[in-house]
Order: sequence, then C-alpha cells, then structure tokens
Amino acid sequence: MMAGMRLSLLIASFALATAAHGADLTAGQAKAKEICQACHGLDGNSAVADYPKLGGQYPDYLAKALRDYKSGARKNPIMAGFAGALTAQDIDNLAAYYSSQPAVLARKY
Repeated sequence: MMAGMRLSLLIASFALATAAHGADLTAGQAKAKEICQACHGLDGNSAVADYPKLGGQYPDYLAKALRDYKSGARKNPIMAGFAGALTAQDIDNLAAYYSSQPAVLARKY
C-alpha cells in the first residue's frame, strides 16, 4: 500500500513539474523539424546508430543535456552550435516533445 502511494505521489509531482515549465509540444515539434530531425529523426528515433535516440528520454535529462551543450559544460562542436541558438523555452519545448515520443530500442553494431 505504501509503495503504491509513493508511486502515485511521484507521478503527480512529475506531472506538476512538467506543467510548471509550460512546455509547448507543438512548438517543440516545430523546432525539432527545423533543427533536430536531420540527425535524430522527427520522433527522436534516428535510423543512424551514431546519433543518440531521444524519443522517450526523461525531459529533465534532455533539457540538461541541451543546456550543457549550450553552456559548453558538455563538449560536442555540432551540438554546441545547434544548442547555442536555442532559448530556454525552446529547450523546454524540445525536451517535452522528444520525451513524449515512443522509445525505440536498438543495438549499435
């Protein structure tokens, strides 16, 4: 019983955190089409094994990764260029959009 209650509270707090950011999935999809889809795919599940799959990832992980690329804390010259042009709202929107997409597992050979 206690574990079920904790899970419910965790889910409720996640929903509130997502709503508090005011992320716009439509704007996230538009930005994904404009910037991200060439490498990561529109749904975040690139067919190219060298590009990370973003679909279904946690939104806070995606947002932190983008902020870190933007600040230079995470090093990748290609991602730094793309992330550098994003606003804080763009990052929230992209993170929410890609996290809402289904995850597709794949093996890199």
